[in-house]
Amino acid sequence: MATAVASSSSSLLFFSSLSSSLSPLPRLSLSSTSYHSLSSSLSISPSFLALSSKSPKKAVSSLFPAFTVKAEKKNVLIVNTNSGGHAVIGFYFAKELLASGHSVTILTVGEEGSDKMKKPPFNRFSEIVSAGGKTVWGEPKDIAKVLDGAAFDVVLDNNGKDLDAVRPVADWAKSTGVKQFLFISSAGIYKPTEEPPHVEGDAVKDSAGHVGVEKYMSEIFDNWASFRPQYMIGSGNNKDCEEWFFDRIVRGRPVLIPGSGMQLTNISHVRDLSSMLTSAVEKPDAAKGNIFNCVSDRAVTLDGMAKLCAQAAGLPVEIVHYDPKAVGIDAKKAFPFRNMVFKTFHNEY
Repeated sequence: MATAVASSSSSLLFFSSLSSSLSPLPRLSLSSTSYHSLSSSLSISPSFLALSSKSPKKAVSSLFPAFTVKAEKKNVLIVNTNSGGHAVIGFYFAKELLASGHSVTILTVGEEGSDKMKKPPFNRFSEIVSAGGKTVWGEPKDIAKVLDGAAFDVVLDNNGKDLDAVRPVADWAKSTGVKQFLFISSAGIYKPTEEPPHVEGDAVKDSAGHVGVEKYMSEIFDNWASFRPQYMIGSGNNKDCEEWFFDRIVRGRPVLIPGSGMQLTNISHVRDLSSMLTSAVEKPDAAKGNIFNCVSDRAVTLDGMAKLCAQAAGLPVEIVHYDPKAVGIDAKKAFPFRNMVFKTFHNEY
């Protein structure tokens, strides 16, 4: 029997079967009603979905019978990093869970009064509290003390990059009877390949700390899943991504791109990843024991990224290519994306 899950953040409609894993992240394009907000949204057109544009409701009803599925409400703990591009994941995941009727506590690493908490997404945590969520701060090694005996059905570690950081959380979760353990890994885990894109099961770097975490999870939990995002976009991001392009475009500055600009990469909106994580919570058997690349089904070139942002802003863009070595610039520091083909794809959906 098939299921249909509608995303609350866009006009996206996910289709999956009970025998499949989780729904894929579909084709992405940037759009914005005003460039002044420097924000982006998604207009999504799944390539695998062919429905009549004249009577979409009739087409859907003919494919899927009408029924209502009530997911079990869970108590979820999110252990959230206090910096970097992954910080926004915990924020959106918490909001998605709360909107779906689940209970949420988000434990952010560090101190509530630190300067880091003045930046996004942490300065928007009032949105979580106003929606009924709870926010606490502390260190992973002190998790039992910080949570003071609270019990949870699901734990997401969106903080640790190696086993030393994740083990205290995982061990505590195991000892307290947590039923499902989820981990935010990274698409950067893969070894470079001459046959892109990377898919789940491809060779990973021995030096990647995420590898040890995934192995440890599989050993101590019956129900676990790992998610490997690539580049996340969305309002409240703690790390430059699409905003780097918008910043230059709206100021009339040229967009400086290393190399040819034809390097392929992949972007996904954090709302779609949060929906995917929520699906894992609500369909734990489907997610159980799986590793997921969290990407859209279409790549974009670095030049294409600049053009998408310009289109969203309603402004022209001047693209200038340069050789980082020739001008003595470290592209890793000067540009938000890797100066190489870096594209993953999803086999596990």
